[in-house]
Amino acid sequence: MKHIYLNLKRFDVPAEYGGVNRLAPVSEWASHIVKRTQEALAAYPKEAAEFAMFFPELHLLSAVAAKSASCPIQIGCQGVHRADLSAGGNFGAFTCGRPAAAMAAAGCETTIIGHCEERKDLTGLLAEAGVTDPEAVNRILNQEIRCAVSRGMKVLYCIGETSEEQERWQDVLGMQLETGLRDVDTSDIVIAYEPVWSIGPGKTPADRDYITKIARFVKEKTNGMDLVYGGGLKQENAAMLASIEEIDGGLIALTRFSGEIGFYPEEYLEIIRIYLEEGEWTR
Repeated sequence: MKHIYLNLKRFDVPAEYGGVNRLAPVSEWASHIVKRTQEALAAYPKEAAEFAMFFPELHLLSAVAAKSASCPIQIGCQGVHRADLSAGGNFGAFTCGRPAAAMAAAGCETTIIGHCEERKDLTGLLAEAGVTDPEAVNRILNQEIRCAVSRGMKVLYCIGETSEEQERWQDVLGMQLETGLRDVDTSDIVIAYEPVWSIGPGKTPADRDYITKIARFVKEKTNGMDLVYGGGLKQENAAMLASIEEIDGGLIALTRFSGEIGFYPEEYLEIIRIYLEEGEWTR
């Protein structure tokens, strides 16, 4: 089975506020995306692919409400807090946090943890506190994963190396896998590989050989866990990624990178069509 993820980040901000949302008013944005994609996604065999969308927290309820009975989309949140509610204990005193219990109650079936943007933020916060232990971020992410899994949520766990870490990529990725997945039931976890050094304007994207090398390393390190490409599944690379046997899907964000940049449902569906048809759906 292939796994197709969509990270909608802050794509709900209207263009007049400096954002990229030209789809719908903020109050209708999430339901618009679900309604515009669920019928087409339902046409793919369930054994061929699963589809998950990670929405900003504001939009979870409207996204869940927009799902039809046959909708194959798993609604997800963009992370969970490193601690959770407990009966007779903490009842949710995590101001600014999103405990896994609250996300599960809102209808979230899945979450994304360890995205390079989250790793960068945690690294910066720890640096402000004088913490230089490179393992600290992975330990925090491990706590988040355990909270999500304990609430029955699936997890997309992101790993990746920066340009400063590229020469020792095996040590960096190995540490992220070992510490991040420590003492966790991995049956509902998929790994996403983000070549952080190659993501962004003006940077050279990772090529097929490099992605294949990393994918084989991760498969060996995790005893064959499913692995998707987190560096951006796009129309331009969908066929190439589909040709890599060790890659089990991808993470989509923006669908248009020039002109009126942003996320567009029809372009999202086209990316999926190219990827799954090139991969003959079941490969």
